[in-house]
Amino acid sequence: MPRFSPFDATLWYASAPQAPATLALEGTVRADVCVVGGGYTGLTTALELARAGVRVVLLEAEEVGFGGSGRNAGHSTPTFTHYSLPQLRKMLGEPWAERMIKRQTRANDRVAAMIARYQIECEWQQNGYVMGAHTPSAMKTIETKASDYNHVGANTRVLTKSEVEAITGSARFYGGWFHEEAGHLNPLAYARGLAGAVMAEGGTIFTQSPALKVERKGASWNVETPHGSVTADKVIFGTGAYTVGGWPGLAQTFKIQRVFVAATQPLAAELRASVLPENTTIHDGRGDIFVYKYNAEGRLVASMFPMGRRGRDVAFTKKLMSDRLKWLHPQIHQEIDWQFFWFGELDMQYRTIPRFYDLAPGVVALTGLSGRGVPTGSMLGGVLSEWAMGVAEKDLALKLEPLKAAPFYMNFGPQLTLRYYRVRDWLTARRDGAALPPHA
Repeated sequence: MPRFSPFDATLWYASAPQAPATLALEGTVRADVCVVGGGYTGLTTALELARAGVRVVLLEAEEVGFGGSGRNAGHSTPTFTHYSLPQLRKMLGEPWAERMIKRQTRANDRVAAMIARYQIECEWQQNGYVMGAHTPSAMKTIETKASDYNHVGANTRVLTKSEVEAITGSARFYGGWFHEEAGHLNPLAYARGLAGAVMAEGGTIFTQSPALKVERKGASWNVETPHGSVTADKVIFGTGAYTVGGWPGLAQTFKIQRVFVAATQPLAAELRASVLPENTTIHDGRGDIFVYKYNAEGRLVASMFPMGRRGRDVAFTKKLMSDRLKWLHPQIHQEIDWQFFWFGELDMQYRTIPRFYDLAPGVVALTGLSGRGVPTGSMLGGVLSEWAMGVAEKDLALKLEPLKAAPFYMNFGPQLTLRYYRVRDWLTARRDGAALPPHA
């Protein structure tokens, strides 16, 4: 059995409102659709189905939001990781590429609408996202990105050096990209709020109820748990990186990549007036990423990927993050106290695009969000609920494919890629005469 990182170490566990009361499944229940997984993907799928009058039962092995949905850094930026939009079109082909681009780039409309409709208290702020240009030559890529995203209807713009400094409080960037529709939130509070919405719409949620196996039972499917079972016409797995059993081979469709997140002490109001004064999310623009934003208490919440000593040696990692933060914001003179430090697991795909698997007639699974949690998980509920309600396969936004194990090179590929990005960042900065941050 996989051993996932502790859940109760997170800032979100300490600060989110209580989850709605749920019980473990005992006995047999009947549903039209059984959804396995209580993260954003499963919850938004169940919510759409319940709103449409479909009898839906959701099974969660631990508690709602236990996986990446309750551990992520809380960024909600409706973009794609790694690939440009032209690359996506080439890789996915049409009509799949345009459908996925439309869903992902409008995902925050969906997030904001659900938060408003169900009055979810989750620290939602939609003040935008800045990707900084850490070298002069990075501006060319940013200009292309802005043009590509604006062409499909996103509200973004290129920033000058002075504009980036005004928005972020950092003079380290040569310009940047601003996505007006991006936001941030308390991710566990959002997951728990979605669970309350599912129940309010008539859906049923059972926690501490892992799906052990799924078997055909006449014209239906039987989903077995430790103390009960769900008989359903259709079954949807949305367990992501926290997949444990349930269907043979499903946990082999991705490789786990760990990420760490840390949160400072609440910063004084006068300091917050000069560090991210517009309460945006900022990405420092490097392939070896450093991303940060505030929570409602005024704590800076930052995330990076482990690499070598970074992540393994906690004291060293906290010093590295402090040094990086103070390099970006020299106005921070006080000691940085990283009061929370935790890990999460990502279900990495070599394409970093979610994979939609046809497991059997009436049974599907979706894995491979690759760290795009809040917006991607939220919009995927629309795709999966459409499948469950009978939308033709050819009209879905994701292409169904046979179950396929992740290639062998994914055992080491993500870490090698991160190291490549780090070297590339270093070489580009040297070539452009740009300063490098500490520990780069």
